[in-house]
Amino acid sequence: MNTQNKKVRPDLLRIASWIRPGTRVLDLGCGDGALLHYLATTCQVRGVGVEIDATRVVHCVARGVDVVQQNLEDGLALFGDQQFDTVVLSQTLQSMLHTEHILREMARVAREGIVSVPNFGYWTHGLSILRGRMPVGKHLPYEWYNTPNIHLCTLQDFERLAQKLELPILDRATFHGEHEVRVLPQWRSTLGVYRFASPLQDSRPAAAPEAA
Repeated sequence: MNTQNKKVRPDLLRIASWIRPGTRVLDLGCGDGALLHYLATTCQVRGVGVEIDATRVVHCVARGVDVVQQNLEDGLALFGDQQFDTVVLSQTLQSMLHTEHILREMARVAREGIVSVPNFGYWTHGLSILRGRMPVGKHLPYEWYNTPNIHLCTLQDFERLAQKLELPILDRATFHGEHEVRVLPQWRSTLGVYRFASPLQDSRPAAAPEAA
């Protein structure tokens, strides 16, 4: 277990800790399938990934991860209401054109959602702006003219959006690189990870219990 944990990013391990064993998980922008593979092998989770990059889709298949090749901007129409227990969108929201739409769709297809976003409020980003430059570094490696990150936000920005969309935040974890940040996260963390509840879940039937 410990050896396998070392191969998975700390933020993904935190996400995994919020997912109940034996449940159904949809991973949006699943990359090479690392999270779903970890969940399947350690928690017996039944997972499906969505990924647009063909090379990453091949990696998913090689790992035995069920994956659909699709652009998230096209929406999640192929998935039913509350079809999953948890839907994950890791470090992808900031590159989406229609931020509110994808969050609403996440709340539609699953009882809980997990989102991680880069924290634009990290203190060195502010220093860069004071110097007259957009921040560029390990955590935001692109220049302003070629970045895929079109909707950067601070932790407070995301929390206000979740409140606007009536998505109650259940948990939050913040990271700087591989280390979890617990003191002054709004300035000291580079990544925020959130777990929220779907407002639809109380009006949907609960998932059938897993067989023993």
